[in-house]
Amino acid sequence: MGVPDDVDLDRVWVGVAAQVWRRRPHRIERLAAIVLRSPGLARALTTTPSLLPGSLIATALILAVGSLAARETGTPYAALLAPVAAAAGIAYSYGAGTDPAWELIRATAVSDRMILLVRALAVFAVNAVLGLLASLASGAATVLTFGWLLPMTAVCALALAAATLARSATAGLAVGTAAWLVDVASRRLAGGRLGAAVSDAALSVPYLIVAVCCAAVVVYATRTERGVS
Repeated sequence: MGVPDDVDLDRVWVGVAAQVWRRRPHRIERLAAIVLRSPGLARALTTTPSLLPGSLIATALILAVGSLAARETGTPYAALLAPVAAAAGIAYSYGAGTDPAWELIRATAVSDRMILLVRALAVFAVNAVLGLLASLASGAATVLTFGWLLPMTAVCALALAAATLARSATAGLAVGTAAWLVDVASRRLAGGRLGAAVSDAALSVPYLIVAVCCAAVVVYATRTERGVS
């Protein structure tokens, strides 16, 4: 029996495939869609690689080990590890090779910059909370508990700027981690204290300048060319 001329089987099978492979949004994604008023933006946020359970568990374990080491030695390892953990999360909120929602991001009507901004803020907030809990658990002083927030912002901004310029999450992670290790080591050699990078108030202005400059680089790198949607 032949197929009627007015029946498009290709279109029918595309519809069937769409229903078969349709992914039902979970509760968190539905809540994010309500808050953000965009199902596409909510899908991109909830599929951020560094916000998936495996990445969150790994980050929490790293900071937990740092807090235990800090309690035993008195050195603020949790505060020193928090910027690196956050930089890794920020770097892996961007990148075609690591992002399961990369094709969605390229096809959605929401701008790349908006998706990256929402993802980066979410990753930063989650890592800030984890770092704060780790610092409190390690018994660190108040100045150390909050002293890593500004350097963490600077390292995260640097990692994100490198990732967007190189279009590689791995490159962003490498640059952010290397810069923080060099900073910690240089402060250790100059002041004799391993925690100087997060306890020296004189470093606040340089960290702020780095964060602002790197944020400007990210804004420039994610700009939309005129005439391109």
